[in-house]
Amino acid sequence: MKFRLVLLFAFMAFGFTSVAQEGVPVYFDYLSDNYYLVHPSMAGIGEGGKIRGTIRKQWFSVDEAPNLQTLNAHFRLGDGPSGVGAIFFNDANGYHSQTGLKLTYAHHLKLGGDERFLNQLSFGLSGGLLQSSLDESEFRSVIPDPIITGANNSVSYFNVDFGMSYSLMEFYAHFSILNALGSGRDLYSAIEFDNLRRYLVSAGYVFGRNEWQYEPSVLLQLTEFTEEKTIDINAKVYRDVDFGRIWGGVSYRRSFDGAQFLVDGTFGEQRLQLITPIIGANIKNFMVSYNYSYQMGDIRFDNGGFHQITVGYDFGQTERRYDCYCPAAQ
Repeated sequence: MKFRLVLLFAFMAFGFTSVAQEGVPVYFDYLSDNYYLVHPSMAGIGEGGKIRGTIRKQWFSVDEAPNLQTLNAHFRLGDGPSGVGAIFFNDANGYHSQTGLKLTYAHHLKLGGDERFLNQLSFGLSGGLLQSSLDESEFRSVIPDPIITGANNSVSYFNVDFGMSYSLMEFYAHFSILNALGSGRDLYSAIEFDNLRRYLVSAGYVFGRNEWQYEPSVLLQLTEFTEEKTIDINAKVYRDVDFGRIWGGVSYRRSFDGAQFLVDGTFGEQRLQLITPIIGANIKNFMVSYNYSYQMGDIRFDNGGFHQITVGYDFGQTERRYDCYCPAAQ
């Protein structure tokens, strides 16, 4: 009970998008060859298809801490320019939870070169049905509060995501608008939202074509309603081995905006900072990865970090389609 009240306070005080993003939260699983989870234009980007499942858990020592599960699959429709995909997710955070299903169609335009030269512009559109819930059945107040209903409130709504990507051999760039309709949840009695849009921009390049490859990348997020901005700076390294490929890397996330706090009569300001190492392996058609996020700064809810495991399976691709080292499109 105490933890839930603390989470509710943090949820109200430090911004809704920081604690429980609407839709699929953007953590670091996209670095596990899972860009479709955040960019709809990546559905069916290469030959064949991919299945990815993730489990994320924060603060193992705390009851009812935030946790997330996702399952997604996407694939190319034959040899044509179309791709389709689907995402199911469940996100729980104390008294608040949300589940959703998204269906995606993507169209890929080849811009030039022969069959083995990757030069492609992609567009994707996802339609999603989401359900948000707020369980107030255990809320207690000495003085009756008309805002607290004491019920398990739930509301469903529809929204769409739009994205576009450009791939040129080892270079890639993505732009996506999540929750593009700006639909509100109408779930909270005191505070309602009619704008849930988020903007994502990412780019990267893979260096090296021998047994070692290196991939720097960056992802920028902007939440329109709160004007919250964060940036991820990522670096990965790949090594080809007999059974497939092993890889690892690190991501650094920093918020452009800070939250003020008071300690012993002294005001301070702290920005969100997360450091996330990630490791993984591709074993024939299978993929497995693990990442751990540690929050830096003096003000933290718990000393523990955030654990995430991803497993996947690739299908329908008999050989490397392009003469480039481009993991997302191969």
